[in-house]
Amino acid sequence: MSKEIKKFEPENFELEMNTVWSFPERGNWATHDAKWRGNWSPYIPRNILLRYSKEGDYVLDQFAGGGTSLVEAKLLNRNILGLDVNDTALERCREKIDFEYKYNPKIVIKKGDARDLSFLKDESIDLICTHPPYSDIIKYSEGIGNDLSLLGMKDFLKEMNKVAEESFRVLKKDKFCAILIGDMRKKGHVQPLGFAVMNIFLEAGFVLKEIILKEQHNCKATGFWKTNSIKYNFLLLAHEYLFIFRKPQ
Repeated sequence: MSKEIKKFEPENFELEMNTVWSFPERGNWATHDAKWRGNWSPYIPRNILLRYSKEGDYVLDQFAGGGTSLVEAKLLNRNILGLDVNDTALERCREKIDFEYKYNPKIVIKKGDARDLSFLKDESIDLICTHPPYSDIIKYSEGIGNDLSLLGMKDFLKEMNKVAEESFRVLKKDKFCAILIGDMRKKGHVQPLGFAVMNIFLEAGFVLKEIILKEQHNCKATGFWKTNSIKYNFLLLAHEYLFIFRKPQ
């Protein structure tokens, strides 16, 4: 049964105009919520879709997760393919887009692996808008063999090479690929996962349009983390990177 929606867009929305993005209120319009652990604020795909695509374009999110980008694509009249290896994620995506709206773009939800987009033709996608797992910081399954969230950083980056190559192949020339990714901390030291992923996409052939810093708002230094931050002398990671890549002409 389709959900009854009372609000279809954020109030007083304005496009972001600089390279530091901060959304203290993560966004609660349409069917958006924060119940899928690690999902991104809908303000992020909204900004990406409005800046780097137009109505009727074909968008790819190969790490569909909680379905946030699919909802925004429907609201903004973009066709979208949402891909994920996790059946639980795919079911959530179907639930999230189950509402009536004035637009009815094509939304395809498919089980699949971001490293193998062989079912898509070369240069068939107008925009990639995605939020991959941050290595194994959050494990999204217990035994799915091709779930990249089960991999440590070294193996994760090895597989992200395949993701980057496939992304480059399916994206049209002069179009954009937007990826939100953050860093990790292991044994007291920062592991620069974000810049490692950035370099992988540059090596695949992309050029870098923007580096956007996105502030996180769930990193308050309280309780356990405040005590340990002081005890072990480390800062809480409160930023992520939104890389906007372009495929050259």
